[in-house]
Amino acid sequence: MLTFISCAKTMAARCALNVPAVSEPRFAGEALHTALELSQYPAAELEGLLRVNAKIAAENRLRYHDFCSEDNRPMPAIGAYTGVVFKRIAPADFTTDDFLFAQEHLRITSFLYGLLRPLDGIRPYRLEGDVRLAANGGITMFDYWKPLLTDVFIDDIRRQGGVLVNLASSEMKDLFDWKRVESEVLVVTPDFQVWKDGRLKTVVVYAKMCRGEMTRYLLKNRIDSPDGLRAFEWEGFAFDEERSTPDRWLFTIG
Repeated sequence: MLTFISCAKTMAARCALNVPAVSEPRFAGEALHTALELSQYPAAELEGLLRVNAKIAAENRLRYHDFCSEDNRPMPAIGAYTGVVFKRIAPADFTTDDFLFAQEHLRITSFLYGLLRPLDGIRPYRLEGDVRLAANGGITMFDYWKPLLTDVFIDDIRRQGGVLVNLASSEMKDLFDWKRVESEVLVVTPDFQVWKDGRLKTVVVYAKMCRGEMTRYLLKNRIDSPDGLRAFEWEGFAFDEERSTPDRWLFTIG
C-alpha cells in the first residue's frame, strides 16, 4: 500500500533531521532545468509569477540563484517542508526502520521535483502548479509533469500492492492522468469532517492536521492494507463507516 501526500509551500532553510541516508530525486535533472530557468527572472517578475509579496519573491530569487551552490546542501524531503501536514508527521523521532519504511511507502508531490520519496534530497524553492515557463513550452507545471509522472506513480503503487491512500490536496490530482490512476489501481481517499450546526463540514486546518497524523500512523504502525485505516483515531476523529463509501472513507468528530 502506498500513501500519497502533497508538499507544503513553506520550507526550512536548513534541516537538522537525522536520517539514515539522503537519496537522489528521480527527477533531479528536470528540477535543475526548471530552477535554472527561474533563476533568470528578476524578483519583480517572480512576485507576479508566484503570486507572492516582494519579500518572498526576493527570497526565492536568491534560492534559485544559489540553487547549485555548494553551501546549498540538499535536505531530506520529509524534513524540508514545514506546513501543518509535515509538522504532524513529526519525523524527528523516527527510527531508521521508520525512515526506510517511509521511503518505500510514502510519496510526496512537488511542482519542482515532480514526485519525491521522503529521503530524497531537495533544495529550498517556491513554485505553483499553474506557473507557465517558456522553457517548458509555455504549459503549466501540471501539464509539464503529467506525462512524466503518471506511469512512474502507477508503477510505484503496484509495487506496493496496488492500493493508494490519497492524503494529498485535491489539486495534486492534476499532476497525473488521474483517470488512469483510478482505473489501474485502487484509490482510497480519507476525508475528515466535523459536525457543526447539524451538518458535516470540512475545517481546513483540522483536515490538514488529520492528514499528517494519519500519515504518521500509517508509517509508525506499518499499515499495509486499507483495513488498517479503520482503527485510526485522533483528537476525537474516528472512522464513520455508515457515511463512508468504498473509495471515500470518512472520519468525523462531534
